[in-house]
Amino acid sequence: MAPAALTEGVVVLHTSLGDILIELWRRECPKAVRNFVQLCLEGHYDGAPFHRIVPGFIAQTGGSDECIYDEGSFGIETNQRLKFNRRGLVAMAADPATKTNSSQFFFTLDATPELQNKHTLFGRVTGDSLFNLLKFSEVELEPGTDDKPVFAPVIKSAEVRVDPFADSQDPIRPRITAEERREQERAKREMKAERARERQQGRRKGTK
Repeated sequence: MAPAALTEGVVVLHTSLGDILIELWRRECPKAVRNFVQLCLEGHYDGAPFHRIVPGFIAQTGGSDECIYDEGSFGIETNQRLKFNRRGLVAMAADPATKTNSSQFFFTLDATPELQNKHTLFGRVTGDSLFNLLKFSEVELEPGTDDKPVFAPVIKSAEVRVDPFADSQDPIRPRITAEERREQERAKREMKAERARERQQGRRKGTK
């Protein structure tokens, strides 16, 4: 008898506030989980800041909008068995206008029933790493704001420990590796620095 297909994936986000272990629900939310896992494998989330934190509500991240699907986004997946009824849940941050998703996602920092059926709930934080997630509610916010951190926590790297599509007939095929993306980003930084030096040298010559 063939082994049962994997329905749960495991990803670890190594953040500046500690590791966060995530269990993914492939069976309930296949499109969201595939998108998330592939972006993790491609290094998309490496260095992404948690740019929006509402203590006692959510902590959101995702970097620049990116999606693995040709359409550039995908719709909300809902499942009546999955409820926004506690902290430590993982969901896509849907665009409220188009009701579509790309790479933005968030963690719940408490029960958030008002989000039910408005966002794709595709995983949960497990184990002791939940204590690291609780640190997000303690982040200092900029004066006059209710969601902008002074020093935004960041995702250092994303580690896919269990790929839930590894045994499927359509396994994930990353378009780029995390290392290749890091090399591209390094090259961009070096080019930007070189251009800045050239501009600085040009200004110096102009003052002589």
